Formats: sequence, structure tokens, C-alpha cells
Amino acid sequence: MNILSVENLAKTVKDEPLFENVYLGLEEGEKAGIVGLNGTGKSTFLRCLAGVAVPDEGKVSIRSDASLVMLEQAVSFPEGTTLSGFLHLQENRALRILSDYQKALSDGNEREYTRLMQIAEKEDLWSIEREYRAMLTELGVEESMDKEMAALSGGEQKKAAIARALALRPDLLLLDEPTNHLDIRSIEYLEKWISSSPAAVVIVTHDRSILDRCCTSIWELDRRHFHRHPGSFSAYLERKEERMRMDERREERIEAILRRELEWLKRGPKARTGKDKGRKDRISEMLGRERTRREEKPREFSSAERRLGKKILEIEGIAKGYGGRTLFSGFSLSFTKGMKLGLIGDNGTGKSTLLDIIAGRIEPDAGTVDRGQNTAFGYYDQLGRDLRSGKTVLEYTEEIGKRIIMGDGEEVSASRFLELFGFPVSLHRTPVGLLSGGERRRLYLITRLASNPNFLLFDEPTNDLDIATMERLEEYIVSFPGCAVISSHDRTFLDVTVDMLLVIADGRISLFPGNYTEWKESQEEAADSRKEEKPKAAPERPRRERKGLSFRERKEKEALEEEISTMELRVKALEDSFADGGTTELGTLQERTAAYAALKAALEEKTVRWMELEEKAEE
Repeated sequence: MNILSVENLAKTVKDEPLFENVYLGLEEGEKAGIVGLNGTGKSTFLRCLAGVAVPDEGKVSIRSDASLVMLEQAVSFPEGTTLSGFLHLQENRALRILSDYQKALSDGNEREYTRLMQIAEKEDLWSIEREYRAMLTELGVEESMDKEMAALSGGEQKKAAIARALALRPDLLLLDEPTNHLDIRSIEYLEKWISSSPAAVVIVTHDRSILDRCCTSIWELDRRHFHRHPGSFSAYLERKEERMRMDERREERIEAILRRELEWLKRGPKARTGKDKGRKDRISEMLGRERTRREEKPREFSSAERRLGKKILEIEGIAKGYGGRTLFSGFSLSFTKGMKLGLIGDNGTGKSTLLDIIAGRIEPDAGTVDRGQNTAFGYYDQLGRDLRSGKTVLEYTEEIGKRIIMGDGEEVSASRFLELFGFPVSLHRTPVGLLSGGERRRLYLITRLASNPNFLLFDEPTNDLDIATMERLEEYIVSFPGCAVISSHDRTFLDVTVDMLLVIADGRISLFPGNYTEWKESQEEAADSRKEEKPKAAPERPRRERKGLSFRERKEKEALEEEISTMELRVKALEDSFADGGTTELGTLQERTAAYAALKAALEEKTVRWMELEEKAEE
């Protein structure tokens, strides 16, 4: 049964059609991934599904009893919003009921808060706040619920937005680039939730692991039209490759037919020349369009090779910390030609800091960094700190050079360089600040490579890039003869591009000889070994290994205390109404008697559970 239906949807932005004549349906529990080039309208389409943006034509139908939640790319909130208050900013029926309940309680409107409390208990709405807090902790946001959102890092804000979306248990979840600014541990948490949840999900993402492991269909947006591909991302890639081969053969046939016809017209009698001139012109124009279409295919990334010296980079015993907290210490490494290292760790462990130290942007607190005389860094940082948005696209590029040497030795103008990498002349006078996020990142990337580095430093290079651009970047890195250190949350990207990993955890940086998948497997094997060895190491006298309450039990106990307190107030109010006699705002005597019996039974059940947890906590 369809939970979402799209009929004849169309949207134009700034006189540019993004998509048109879209017909799609989403089944209950289906997980659909949306893919396409940057700037084609994927996010706009998602906003149309959510009702945030209004389409020019067509309609979006969502099943009447289905709850919808959308996670947008940017996390927004009013000034002064706390972590607790952020939950209630989401437009959602369940949260409205809880907010109205709190208001009725503070206003002393007993009849209203009683009605809302019954709804909340029947639908188990109290658990939303509990699950939100629990998910924040599991995602690594160990902050007070009174902490202001503005005081959190970008990664923590994104985690709060994800925790809020998941805690609401939507029937239909729309996700727009949810993995940007997340660490790998959080991405794997999200991946597990999507795979196991009964919710229908539509996700715009460049994370190929999520697309392949979670999605049951792929919706490709290509040249204003959606193509629905059943199955995983791998199955979609196979179909797309076949479609591209067919398109290429078709284009070659069309071009051959047009060329033959043009030659035939040119050989015709002079008497026909004037009559057929218009036809010749039309065929020449069609041939020109076919050639242009082929030439406009994205150019592979390249840079002129710059020789590395004997000494490349020597790191000896470096340490760095902030605010009394040590990020890492005692790290040493000597680089040799061709080393490609991945850099992983949770948010806040110091990955960007390490890259800044290597590049010479900041100094370590201890230790030394000795850079070779011929070592030239190309630093693609996470924030694009060198991207001056006040300049036009062409002005920014010309700062690298009026003439740019390509990887094959060809020298081109800055303007031609931009055209080769997907920036048409129409964009050259556009201020950088007006480009889309993906376009800015692509501009930043090609200008880093245009400086012809021999040592690459990449900090989350896949953020905001489309899959096609990422694949071209992967090919460039694999064939790059110099060194590279790449901090990324994209597991597929790391598997393809690096030979070793630098893992930051617990204030240390360790070197692992392999890619991400190999490291993950080694971690799982080590965890399994510890589980197998645990009974052997146990003492002869049986005793409980873990005492006290688990995290979930502590949260359950806290929630029970709040619920019991509220229910006791309700019981007291009903008992007082019986003493007064007659009818009250709480209902007739019959209604109050039934409510009192049900409430007492529920209170007894929750009290027994609380006592069980209390006894366990004292062990």
C-alpha cells in the first residue's frame, strides 16, 4: 500500500526547470535513495514532498494517518534554544499534545491536562522525550538538556536533529544529506536504524554504503526527469551502466546518419542547393549539438606532477590539546612517497587539528613537524576557509593563475579551466557566495588541485559533492603519485583511496595497515575474541559482572519517577472530588470512578517496576 504518491510534479527555480512530469509512489516500509548531480533539484524535490516548498504543477499525496518528519541539511533554531527545547521545535502532532499538556498543567486547567494525559498514556507519547535523550547519548552528545544549541559543535547539532527525527517514530521520514558533519560511528548508528525501522524513508545522500545497504529502490534525477530503479544501489549502477552504453550507441548512430545525410546533400545537383540549404543548416546544427553534448561530459580531475624531495614530512612526538583536554600526544610518523592515509575518529577527537598542524596552520603544543623543502600541500579543508565568497567564480580562479597547467601538460586559460570542470561561462561572473553548496565545494576542490600539489590534505572532501564528482576524485587520488592524508566519514571513499588508517581515540593516534573495512573487521574480531575469553577469565565463584543499572534502566527509572509523581497528583485530585460529592470538571461520578480504578492499577504497576529498578540500583 502506498504511503506517498507523486503525480505530475514540476518545479522551476530562477527560470530553470529542475524537474517535470514526475510520477512516483512509495510503499509502506520502502527505503528510497535519491541520486543525481549537484544542482539538479534533489533537495527541492524533497522539500516539495514535505510541503515546505510548493510545486508549480502536480500534487503530493501522503496517507492521511501517516506521520511525516523531515530532516533538512541545515540545522536551524531560534536564539536561546536548549537541547530540550529543540525537540519541541519540530512540527509534529505528538509533540503538540505534550506541549499542550505542559501548558494545561502550568495553567491549572485540570480537565484539559487530564484529557491530554490520557491521550499521551494511550499512545505512549512520554517515551518520545526519553528516547530523544537516550539517542543523544548513544550518538555521543553527553550534554545537559539545558545546554544551548548554539554552544554545541556543528556535528553535535546535526546529531541532535537526527535524534529528534528518529525519536518521533515517523511513518515517513525524509532525510536530506544526513551524514554531512557526522563521524562514522554516528553514520553507522543511523544506517542501522534505517535498515531496521518499519518507517518508509526517502533519503538524499552521497553515502554509497547507506544507499547500498539500506535502500530498496533508487530514484535517479537526470535531466529534469526521475528514473525509478528497484533494488539496491549496486543493482542501480549495473542498470545505469547498461543505459549509458545504449545511449552512447544511439548517439553514435544519430551522428553517423546525420553525417551521411549532410554529405549526400553536399553532393546533390546545383539546382537543389538553394532548396536544401535550410535542411543542411539544420543538420549541421544537430551535429554540433551532438558534439557539444559529448564535450560537456565532466573532465577527469588532474594536476601537473611536482617532484617530491628525499625528505617529505617528519612528525616527531607531537601533542595538542585545548581547554585542559588533550586531543592526542606522542605521535610520530615519517612519510614516504605514495603513502595514502585515512584519518578516522569520533567528532571532536582532533582530526581537523592534526591536518592543520601538518599544513602549518597551527603549531603543536609539543614535538616537531619537519616539512621537506619540495613538499607542496594542497589543503582541501572542511570549511573552505580559503574560499573568498566576495569574488566572482572567475576572479577567484584567476588568483591561482591566469593560465593553468593541466595534468597532461596542456596550458589553458582560467576561463577554459572552469568550463572543463563543469562551470559554464554563464557562471563565471557569479559571486562565489551565490553558488550552491555542491558548486562551491567543487570550485574549491579544482582550485586546490590547480596549484599542482604533491601532498594532499583532505578534510571531509565528500561533503556536498555528488556521487559522480566523488568517483572522479577517487580516481585522481588513486593515481596521484604523491602523499595524501584524508579525513573522511565516507567508508566507501576510504576503502577506495587509502592503504593505511590513522585512528584517533582515547588521546592517542594509532596506525592501522589497511583500509576502513579491514579495520572494522579487525575491531569486530577483537570484540568477539573478548566475548569468548570472558568466561575463562571469570572467577570460580559465580558473581554478577555488572552491578547497578544500565544506561537504559537509569533513564527508565527517571521517567518512571516523573510519571508516578504526575499520576499521584491525579489520584489525589480524584479522591478529593469524591469527598466533595456531586459532579466536577473531572466528569461524572461514573467516569471518575472508572478513571480512578484504571489510574490506581497503572500506578501500582509502575510503582512495582520502579521498586525493581531501585533494588537493582542498590546492588
